[in-house]
Amino acid sequence: MLGRCGYRCDLCAARSDDPEVRQRLVEGWRKYLGHQNYTAENVRCDGCMNDGRLADKNCPVRPCAIAKNIENCAFCDEFPCEKLKDFICSRERFEKRLGKIPEKDYNLCLRQFESEPELVKLRKAMGEE
Repeated sequence: MLGRCGYRCDLCAARSDDPEVRQRLVEGWRKYLGHQNYTAENVRCDGCMNDGRLADKNCPVRPCAIAKNIENCAFCDEFPCEKLKDFICSRERFEKRLGKIPEKDYNLCLRQFESEPELVKLRKAMGEE
């Protein structure tokens, strides 16, 4: 399941029913991304393709994609735009910025943010890239 920005929501521990898993996620986000406002309770997320709980209530990408009536940013004529620039990630970009990340931490806290390969793959399938 891809989010509007290309994040792999299906891999995200924010969807977990286990508060301990969500707490480890929050701790990893604090360590690697500097996110200080998330807790095991408020990080619960159903993914932005749903109308349920959202971890990032201030995301600029979701309302934009909905307004344009597109599934995600790969289908946008303005790809990549200013709203998306901070969301396009890959492991290579993370490690360039953060240094080597232990596999366990990466899989729990960051893997779901690998939007760049997902969006590029969709655009290639559409003949856009």
